[in-house]
Amino acid sequence: MGNIDIKDLDNVSKKLRREVLCMIHNAKSGHPGGSLSCIDILNVLFTKCLKHYPELDKNPNYKERDRFILSKGHASAALYAIMAHCGYFKEDELLTFRKLGSNLQGHPCCNKLKGIEVSTGSLGQGLSIGCGMALGLKLDNIKSKVYVYMGDGELEEGSVWEAAMNAVHNKLDNLIAIVDRNKLQIDGSTETVKSVGDVKAKFEAFGWNATEIDGHNFIQIYNAINTAKQSDKPYIIIADTIKGKGVSFMENNPNWHGKAPNDEELKSALEELK
Repeated sequence: MGNIDIKDLDNVSKKLRREVLCMIHNAKSGHPGGSLSCIDILNVLFTKCLKHYPELDKNPNYKERDRFILSKGHASAALYAIMAHCGYFKEDELLTFRKLGSNLQGHPCCNKLKGIEVSTGSLGQGLSIGCGMALGLKLDNIKSKVYVYMGDGELEEGSVWEAAMNAVHNKLDNLIAIVDRNKLQIDGSTETVKSVGDVKAKFEAFGWNATEIDGHNFIQIYNAINTAKQSDKPYIIIADTIKGKGVSFMENNPNWHGKAPNDEELKSALEELK
């Protein structure tokens, strides 16, 4: 990845962050903090690594696509922004976010929008669903990967650890999990609410291959995903991120977990993201 790639990725990330903020401001509701923290990872994943088909079932190779699950479904604005950028739907539809009858529901809905593999929003469920998809692909002899994007707050759910055990038992080397380790959740610090401790060591104890990266470093993201593709075990990427990344007054501030910016706050945020 040369300098041009990094510059282009940075420009796309800023564009996506602006769109996320405008969507949430227009809807007067949403989750800016956790959406902004995952933009850089989704940017690299969807534009550089993921085998996916915006034209969907019109493509003869559609069954061979990689599967992506946004387990932290409240960060849907980020997913919609990158999907629109990749051509799943027109970007002017983004401002219908969270509106009555919109395809862009507050949490991803597979019955509303093509390209959403599964409806999500009930935290702690994504990894279990990913295990089922990964096992199904193996049974069908399809070589695709399943990516599950989780928040660190949902690691407090017991179902995540059942899925972690299941993945190793079934030798799901086609399963790649990514944890958005921004260390904050709606009620404050993850370590204060219920400490998740050393995430890497815990997954390794279950038998996963694991790595820790800077979740805003494009090269580290790209390299980690490509390493995960070659793994002989389920693989987890623990990405150190900043909640509210890119907007100074939102960064590391749990108050922006689920609050829409007002007119002045939006103007200030967009100035920072020029």
